[in-house]
Amino acid sequence: MAAQGGSQVPQTLDAAAVRSWCSLALDALGREREEIDAINVYPVADGDTGTNLYLTVESAAQAVEAVFAAYETGTGGAAGPAPGDAVRAMAHGALIGARGNSGTILAQLLRGMAEVLAREEPADTAGGGGDHLAEALRRAAELAREAVAHPVEGTILSVASAAADAAETAAAVAAQAAGAGAGAPGGAVARAAHAGARAALDATPGQLAVLGRAGVVDAGGRGLLAVLGALVRALTGVAPAAFPAGHRRPGEPVACTDTGGDAGTDATGPAFEVIYLLEADDHAVARLRERLDGLGDSLVVVGGDGLWNVHVHVDDAGAAVEAGVEAGRPYRIRITHFGPAHSGPARSGATAGPPPEQVQRAVVAVVPGEGLAGLCAEAGATTVLARPGEPPASGELVEAIRRAHAREVVLLPNDAALRHTAAAAAEQARTEGVRVALIPTRAAVQGIAALAVHQPDRRFDEDVVAMTTAAGATRYAELTVAERQSWTMAGICQAGDVLGLIEGDVAVIGADLAGTAESVLDRMLAAGGELVTLVLGEDVPDTLADRLERYVREGHLAVDTVVYRGGRQSVPLLVGVE
Repeated sequence: MAAQGGSQVPQTLDAAAVRSWCSLALDALGREREEIDAINVYPVADGDTGTNLYLTVESAAQAVEAVFAAYETGTGGAAGPAPGDAVRAMAHGALIGARGNSGTILAQLLRGMAEVLAREEPADTAGGGGDHLAEALRRAAELAREAVAHPVEGTILSVASAAADAAETAAAVAAQAAGAGAGAPGGAVARAAHAGARAALDATPGQLAVLGRAGVVDAGGRGLLAVLGALVRALTGVAPAAFPAGHRRPGEPVACTDTGGDAGTDATGPAFEVIYLLEADDHAVARLRERLDGLGDSLVVVGGDGLWNVHVHVDDAGAAVEAGVEAGRPYRIRITHFGPAHSGPARSGATAGPPPEQVQRAVVAVVPGEGLAGLCAEAGATTVLARPGEPPASGELVEAIRRAHAREVVLLPNDAALRHTAAAAAEQARTEGVRVALIPTRAAVQGIAALAVHQPDRRFDEDVVAMTTAAGATRYAELTVAERQSWTMAGICQAGDVLGLIEGDVAVIGADLAGTAESVLDRMLAAGGELVTLVLGEDVPDTLADRLERYVREGHLAVDTVVYRGGRQSVPLLVGVE
């Protein structure tokens, strides 16, 4: 392929080259996303590695563009951002946007490269001369291996190590040929790294049994090859030859040196994928690694300097989230249910084949706190966390629908303000061939009621009607604290007053949480009810739940009460009455 445009192509990774690398990598992964998804059989055959890598690089590219945009609106002159600013932005963007096992590892690879490329170096090597680039690729491979609890050969880790080996060899040969003091060209080192990665990728079916049985190369390694190909093009202007299309290797069955591998290799294993960002110190993260390693597999913890991205496959999603809460502040929590094809104990002698068929039906639910995320995930739903002040965008909902990997999806927005966002996501998913039913749940307690009657074995329309009926029969309320003096439907409130909102309108103004909650319950139960649901925020004591349960029991003998811990949510108490 010819050089890009007619401009001079850099041989070092200056800021413009980093920007070009991000853009080209995103384009490459966009073209190859479906092909990479199709060969995804390890560690779980859920057909999303290409999509996850694309979304990870998309976040990296957006971060780099933000650096350029901020610079262009400032007073930095015409030189543009420093190379260090660009590579750090790329790594940070990948970290906060990492998706899936391979996306999380890719984020750590970019972090390792940034550690080297962002250092202040002499002018002839600053920003990624050949020696510098080879050192960056080596650091990337080392950091990625350190991030994985149990590294496995025949994966993206093997491809990254081979790329670093080839880059170091090329840099050494070039330096020897050029004489003392001369550095290797960045483009030549990048081409060598790509060639080494390609050879390693082609060898992966012989290293990992599940790949050999399926006749495919490693999906994560294939994605990394695309990213390295983009790096070659950014530095030289010429794209390397494309990896052959067609996800199965031609020829005879592959003889594999691997004899087993992780339990998550086969079509059975933990039921949930849990991913979250975590603000925590190094010591807390070290303890978190130990705890999560005991809960499941495919554990990858990447990041540093107080911000981490945690990825693990577990059967107890709530325990994985709780471990993060104990370590620090988890947020952007994503919990995905793999479906019955992946859950349960590993079967002896199980074999892996092509990615499994889509499940027939799934539920996607927006939840306001980590506790409810774990609860809904354990009930089989794919969850999207709505952070206080940060409602999910339609793209996040579309991504969750894709992760559900189902022909039919029931979408529960659980917030009246998300009505249009959810409708846009549902429409987008329908264009991709997914049958989506949007149930206009206006509160999390309505979503809980709908999920409680969900039966994936009955006809789709019948299931949607039953879930809609259960949600509609659930009245909802929330208690919050007034931030300022204001006029409400219940009168004038002062800053610090506790407000009881029923169906979205302020109905009660009180001085304390318990008394206001009792008044709200009286009003809601005056119209009848069989079940009260209480969802407590993180800082609300258990004594409040005990008091309200007793209050309901004494005043309404035929009404039951259930209590859930919602974790960090925008209000201290949610109430539902069915």
